Amino acid sequence: MVQPIRYRLIKKEKHTGARLGELITPHGTFPTPIFMPVGTQASVKTMAPEELKEMGASVILANTYHLWLRPGSPLVKEAGGLHQFMNWDRGILTDSGGFQVFSLAKRRGISEEGVTFKSHLDGQKMFLSPEKAIHIENDLGPDIMMSLDECPPFFESYDYLKASVERTSRWAERGLKAHRNPDTQGIFGIVQGGGYQDLRQQSAHDLTSLDFAGYSIGGLSVGESKAEMNHVLDFTTPLLPENKPRYLMGVGTADSLIDGVIRGIDMFDCVLPTRIARNGTCMTSQGRLVVKNAQYAHDFTPLDPECDCYACRNYTRAYIRHLLQVDETFGIHLTSYHNLYYLIHLMAQVRQAIVDDNLLELRDQVFEKYGFNQKNAKNF
Repeated sequence: MVQPIRYRLIKKEKHTGARLGELITPHGTFPTPIFMPVGTQASVKTMAPEELKEMGASVILANTYHLWLRPGSPLVKEAGGLHQFMNWDRGILTDSGGFQVFSLAKRRGISEEGVTFKSHLDGQKMFLSPEKAIHIENDLGPDIMMSLDECPPFFESYDYLKASVERTSRWAERGLKAHRNPDTQGIFGIVQGGGYQDLRQQSAHDLTSLDFAGYSIGGLSVGESKAEMNHVLDFTTPLLPENKPRYLMGVGTADSLIDGVIRGIDMFDCVLPTRIARNGTCMTSQGRLVVKNAQYAHDFTPLDPECDCYACRNYTRAYIRHLLQVDETFGIHLTSYHNLYYLIHLMAQVRQAIVDDNLLELRDQVFEKYGFNQKNAKNF
């Protein structure tokens, strides 16, 4: 059977492990590496699907946990699946809900069967198993589904992480067997193991022995340093198949995107660009800009003079600051639009740099403007 999600490697950058490729899905073929905007509740906050397409977004995320609670996966299935429900005809990826269960839910208990927890909304007792997560995702209808995993803290003890990795591997196999739509939806396995090389190796070995459509690296960007994250990527990414897409979960800063690409990652997602936009923080070609600051009250230049997004073409820092100061939602829309545009177009620059074999030069330029510590990018 041909997987509904496939990856085609086009080129490897001469000086690093960076890969230029294509992600092939039932709703289109998209160039990689890519940044994927997050639409937790089947909507990227303040953004219309037409605007996301306009800025070049190809795959967006929705969250199984939240959509299971509201409006419920049966309703989404009745609507024709997420693509029709939210009017998005490109790729969709759903998280399994595991991260939210372990970060949001109250009084959770984990067993071999799954996770029992209380909803963060109303305290209702709920149960999520690997099979249940996949069946919910089958009803939601995304192109890419994530298998249910445990996402323990990075600095958990070795013994705890070892037991967690082994359980996650067993859950992954159970989820694959429960899959109802293998011809139209692909499942990704999630490699865990904290900062321990042997546990990451064990997790990768377990998962790559199963026929997943792609592989993600989880349990990072959860409190560890950038250097620690890069170190884990250095020894984990090479364990993943070259002919399958590789996804680093929950990462969305400019430096981490570039560092991840250098280490062979193809797909990224994060709520960061829209979350910080709501506080007036903007990602620009010149570094971080907090437009709510008083110094921009009389600044009639764009958020980023080098950006040609809708917000930068039409509005000034002074105006956007005013909107945020008086709690006008249009201000949040403009900063959100700009931040998403910035990351999507940064990845376009990254793809071109892979073509030109000068990704390290691009990295140095971006790091210098943001004041990032280039020592975190060791080995390159």
